Amino acid sequence: MAEKEVLERVKAVTARVLGLDTAKIAESSNFIYDLGAESSQSLELVAAFEEEFDIEMEEDAALAVQTVGDAAKFIAKYL
Repeated sequence: MAEKEVLERVKAVTARVLGLDTAKIAESSNFIYDLGAESSQSLELVAAFEEEFDIEMEEDAALAVQTVGDAAKFIAKYL
């Protein structure tokens, strides 16, 4: 799967979980500082990414990812 496609799917999942418009989510957006994700939503995001991409991620490493672009790169390693 192309990295651009992974990024678009990460944006879509992020928008759904956080209740945002995908147009407001940039590759450089920080989940906490730019998108307002709370700690419980961070766990929801990890679960949603695992479901979307049918993967199992190491939770501590996944929670350390801070930006949308970094999440796409992190997920691409599992695909």
